Amino acid sequence: MADLQVPEKKFRPEIEGVRAVAAFLVAIYHIWLGSVSGGVDVFFIVSGYLITTTLLSRMEREGRINLFENVLGLARRLFPIAFIVLLFTAVLSILLLPQSQWEQTIGEIFSSAFYYQNWQLANSAIDYLAQNNNASPLQHFWALSIQGQFYITWPFVILLSFFLAKKVFKTPVRKTLLGMLITFFVASIGYSIYITAVNQPWAYFDTFARVWEFSLGGILALLIPYLTFNKPVSAMIGWIGLAVIAFTGMVLPVSSLFPGYVALLPTTGVILVILAAENGSRFGVEKLLGSKPFLYFGSISYAFYLWHWPLLIFYYSYWDTDTVSIPGGVGIITTAFVLSILSSKILETPVRTISVKSKIKLPAILVTFMLPALLVTYFWGDYVNQSQETLYEDYDVEDYPGALTISENIKPNPDKEPLPTAVQAEDDLPEFYGDNCYTGLEGSEVVSCSYGETENPDHTVALVGGSHSGHWFPALKELSDDLNLQIDVYNKDGCRFSDENFDGALDEPCMEWNEKLIDALKSDPPDLVFSPANVNDGATIPEGYIHQWEKLEGITEALAVRDTPRMEEDIPLCLEEKSPEECDIPTEAAISENPPWENTDAEDIPDNVTFADLTTDYFCNDDTCDPIIGNVVVYRDYNHISTLYSKSLAPVLKEHLVTALEKTDE
Repeated sequence: MADLQVPEKKFRPEIEGVRAVAAFLVAIYHIWLGSVSGGVDVFFIVSGYLITTTLLSRMEREGRINLFENVLGLARRLFPIAFIVLLFTAVLSILLLPQSQWEQTIGEIFSSAFYYQNWQLANSAIDYLAQNNNASPLQHFWALSIQGQFYITWPFVILLSFFLAKKVFKTPVRKTLLGMLITFFVASIGYSIYITAVNQPWAYFDTFARVWEFSLGGILALLIPYLTFNKPVSAMIGWIGLAVIAFTGMVLPVSSLFPGYVALLPTTGVILVILAAENGSRFGVEKLLGSKPFLYFGSISYAFYLWHWPLLIFYYSYWDTDTVSIPGGVGIITTAFVLSILSSKILETPVRTISVKSKIKLPAILVTFMLPALLVTYFWGDYVNQSQETLYEDYDVEDYPGALTISENIKPNPDKEPLPTAVQAEDDLPEFYGDNCYTGLEGSEVVSCSYGETENPDHTVALVGGSHSGHWFPALKELSDDLNLQIDVYNKDGCRFSDENFDGALDEPCMEWNEKLIDALKSDPPDLVFSPANVNDGATIPEGYIHQWEKLEGITEALAVRDTPRMEEDIPLCLEEKSPEECDIPTEAAISENPPWENTDAEDIPDNVTFADLTTDYFCNDDTCDPIIGNVVVYRDYNHISTLYSKSLAPVLKEHLVTALEKTDE
């Protein structure tokens, strides 16, 4: 059986030009349009085309692929600039970024350095606790992480195709590889379409949802000898392809639709350009893309892509803005261009001349590039960890009374800076989160953990709901010794203790979790169920809350607390940049005039519910809801109570808790 025709080996200048266009488009869309161009999809298909061509030729020529040398060759090309950018970003992040973003940035430096950042961002996209993350100066490394994973795994695809062709199926190698790539393409694009429809934020960063783009590049590399057109047609499809690449981001909302079948648009544009160049003409697009300016910019496009994004984020941070002026954008592009030239020609080019067969010299040089960025980030991370660990070492109730400054008139120490600091607030979560005692956004199984006096408690309190229930845990835990309480935590991210979905605000897993939770509470009834009584500034009690309490009537009592206000800004971040007065919000805009149970028909409220309003007196005064009370920062973000402030509410909560528990003894 004859094998596929081997394409003519030649330099393809139009590919360098396509890279230049894609990199420039990415920057333009990021800087001025605030959107995504689809340029990374161009990079993916180009990478698939080139690496398939290179590895297949090497295998046919040498009969093997030296995996160690292959990795060294990739590192020789990728590491020098990448780790210089990581070092630059680490240093400027310490100097320019708010401390509330430090932990996020540190994690992304390590995930970028080891090429798994796309998975970190995918998890952040569905992690309720990470949804307040701001854009980091390294967010663009997600695409490089996917490419790195592709570069590492693709040699095994080539090796497997040779093994199957020669040892198993006895078929031509290129046809066998083509069959494999078509299989990968079909499986990946099918999965991509499915996961994009089900969970697009995750899909955008999912390697498996992107494999089809690399496979499509490989398929093109194998079939290109058979895909030729006459010169007029080639000229036409080439310019169409370039237009598709350039305007995809304007026509489609790439960030919310990709990478499903819609991503076929820019990848098809690349295919048309490459096919057009196979039979070039005087007026073909390859004349433009293969010109010296495009070739030069294409040669530094990798560096330009790496530099432009951190420069943009630092521009935002330094000028305290979320838009870029025309001169500012030109400055970012110019700076990125200059840094790209310097880093490519001065750092990368000399390293590329070192042979991959140099088993000591090349690895030593690559490690030299890696170490500064990793060491700076390690010690920076150690400082952040120590700051978080010393939160309670620095805490003294006399200096930081929190809510006690209202309930017991304890005056805070004016010489102390408020706690938690911005660095500490980032990881200031209730204890049960650290124990993984909660159900994630996509789960529906009921997870439960017990805290406090678990051996012989006088009463058991079930803390049920989502994060606005969970942030009361520190206050309850403070009371567990005094009242001899066992606290059972039933928590689900992004959910509420409700059997109604708030017009779709609560998804199907949340509704399923609520059904299972009621069953769990009925099978092992606590003495008291603790949950919010309303949502945000809601003036009445939601019907779904009332229904849940009704299902427990005659089984257990309930204590429902008025929900805490949602502030307009992330409070730790706001306090870094502004005065406390600039971070507060008007009381009348934050909470209703009367508690929600007073605005709800009393006949609708079951008899097993006791209500508590701590919001009116301990979060807001007559005029404002404040970000700092009694030297304690009230919120860890824009709507969740900090652990320290929750603890300070324990004495206030105690009287309401005792009242509710007394009903259980009647």
